[in-house]
Amino acid sequence: MSRGRVRADYRTQVLGDLSGVAASEWNALAAAGAGRAQPQPFLRHEFLRALELAGCVGEATGWIPQHLLLRDAAGAPAAAVPAYLKLHSYGEYVFDWAWADAYRRHGLRYYPKLLSAVPFTPVPGTRLAARDAPSRRAAAEALLALARSSGLSSLHVLFPLPAEADALREAGLTLRHGVQFHWRNAGYADFEAFLATLSQPKRKKIRAERRKVAEAGVRLRRLRGREIGGAHWAFFTRCYEATYAAHHSTPYLNQEFFERIGEALPGHLLLVIAERDGRPVASSLLVHDDERVYGRYWGAVEPVPNLHFEACYYQAIEAAIEARLRIVEGGAQGEHKMSRGFEPVRTVSAHWLAEPAFAQAVDRFLEREDAAVGAYLDELRERSPYRIAPSGAAPDEGAAPGADAAG
Repeated sequence: MSRGRVRADYRTQVLGDLSGVAASEWNALAAAGAGRAQPQPFLRHEFLRALELAGCVGEATGWIPQHLLLRDAAGAPAAAVPAYLKLHSYGEYVFDWAWADAYRRHGLRYYPKLLSAVPFTPVPGTRLAARDAPSRRAAAEALLALARSSGLSSLHVLFPLPAEADALREAGLTLRHGVQFHWRNAGYADFEAFLATLSQPKRKKIRAERRKVAEAGVRLRRLRGREIGGAHWAFFTRCYEATYAAHHSTPYLNQEFFERIGEALPGHLLLVIAERDGRPVASSLLVHDDERVYGRYWGAVEPVPNLHFEACYYQAIEAAIEARLRIVEGGAQGEHKMSRGFEPVRTVSAHWLAEPAFAQAVDRFLEREDAAVGAYLDELRERSPYRIAPSGAAPDEGAAPGADAAG
């Protein structure tokens, strides 16, 4: 743990892991930063600490914790920032590979860099978890000061809330926008009521996909919280790893992590198990709070056409309707989600590069990219799958879960 000063009225600590701060203190700041009674599950101390204890983050994985904690003059916690020294750009979902390559071609080191994000999780939410606006500004300044004083190439803050993005921009970072696809609950009585709002081709497509899964002999069941046992986690991990293997990739998470969050955060977890002929063949893990369902992890050990859509999207939508939750976030990217009722929303990230020439080049690139993202959003919204627009908040509200302002 290192200590330093941000302003005369705040003292900052850099934590090598979350054992250096009480869960109650961290969670209180995460809730306050989002303007909620309880923090988003992914920002909870228990979730981030489980990543550390299970070895999913650390020097071996290229995610070295550098969490910031700010205390006021009286020693009370004022702000917290989940942050990591990154040795690569995997598991982030805001892509800066071209920037890293440009550094390399000019003989400069891009890694390590400083990153504030939830590892492997492209969910918008609080990053400058602060009790008030002055503390939020101090946290933004402290994060940038850490990047500067450490001699790092860059600082990146992924998927912050709008007020946090504003604070980061005021501190000197440049904003970048992207697109995710979220489903909105318009107070539907059931899944059929949702389908009734879609255009006829989209409604027909979804019914056909669900019918084919049923005709393949697949039945789905949902397990919640303490209903999920060790055997379920073992099977789910097998499915999760199989998906990465099919894509010739290495999984980020492990069974120990899933078991740890199952023990620490049971009220936020819903496990979907797909069975055929009495044996499990696929599984998806949904995380939720009192507002949203987050479609997160999936895998199958036997191929079944359309099962991915059923387990990851339609089960999440049904669960949201039943629990009267407002949003389903379907994870990163995926224009194909639109035909299944998801709508495009704008996301944001913030970036600072130490090399002035590269910073200027990236600023120019982001200006062009932002215009392209805006045009892309306009185009997508013209292709809405709905014949009746869902009531409720505008699509861009999805960029700020918990703040009532994506995946």
